[in-house]
Amino acid sequence: MKAAYIEQTGPPDVIRFGELPDPVLSAGEVLVRTEAASVNPIDCYARSGLIAGELPKPWIPGRDVAGVVAAIGPGASRFAPGDRVWATNQGFGGRQGTNAGLCLVREPWLYHRPDGIPAETAAAAALVGVTAHLGLVQRLAIRAGESLLVRGAGGAVGSTVIQLATALGTRVTALAGDAAKVAAAQDDGAVMAVDYHSPDLVEQLRQATPDGFDAVWDTTREPDFGMLVPLMAERGRMVLMAGRDAQPPFPVGPFYVKQCTLFGIIMLKMTAAEMQAAADDINAWLLAGALRPRIAVRLPMSQTADAHRIQEAATLGLSGVLAGKIVLFPD
Repeated sequence: MKAAYIEQTGPPDVIRFGELPDPVLSAGEVLVRTEAASVNPIDCYARSGLIAGELPKPWIPGRDVAGVVAAIGPGASRFAPGDRVWATNQGFGGRQGTNAGLCLVREPWLYHRPDGIPAETAAAAALVGVTAHLGLVQRLAIRAGESLLVRGAGGAVGSTVIQLATALGTRVTALAGDAAKVAAAQDDGAVMAVDYHSPDLVEQLRQATPDGFDAVWDTTREPDFGMLVPLMAERGRMVLMAGRDAQPPFPVGPFYVKQCTLFGIIMLKMTAAEMQAAADDINAWLLAGALRPRIAVRLPMSQTADAHRIQEAATLGLSGVLAGKIVLFPD
């Protein structure tokens, strides 16, 4: 099969593209023929060595995949050859990733893809959709009529959170970095979207939601607790999902006096049952049009190195050039 792979960690230039042996099925595994895969910041962290972990050699990057079942291993019974499927959370823990013509997925971590959901849509929605479900449904338990502030709304996760929170009946206020991203957040369903560079940002937010926000989702690598905590309502809840090395000041007193709650979420630690619950809802939201993943870049898999350069510039370099997902297609 053709695949993008690395022999050692490093910059995007270490990514090669060529022939690798086809995967060999083991018990409980499903072989998926890739139709589309997407790129996520975590792919760049693993490829660069920024996140410590032992990788197979060669290692194929990629978390998300959508395709068709090619074969099933012994003991696998939920799928049959020809089934349309999608998966995420691949490419770590000794497992190969999805930037290849064929992918092995353990059956509990594979999900049916109903007719009407294109492969590129499923691939683009996978990791960000599951992450949004984990935060909104499984941790925040967001309810219709509540108010949600999304900081960092211009990225793929922020866009997904806005769409799903809106579908759940939440009033979303979005903070984004430029006029185009503010407009995109409004298109995603935010009732209010503001450029976070605005000099009167805090005053605008206080006037719009004087009782404070019931929930806050910060997608950024450096949370600004000094700004966010005073904007939270009594018993407000906050989700963090980025900034592994961040150590910002935290206003302990105002936080606990309001009886607030802080959740840290990381998708790769979800259980199979949590993932399945998320997948079921994501399929329903995609079919209903409530979830519309924004695809910013489409590339052949042979250009995976270029995809990593774009993703890395947006995530670590804060270039602001990427407003949506990068999706790769087999050559």
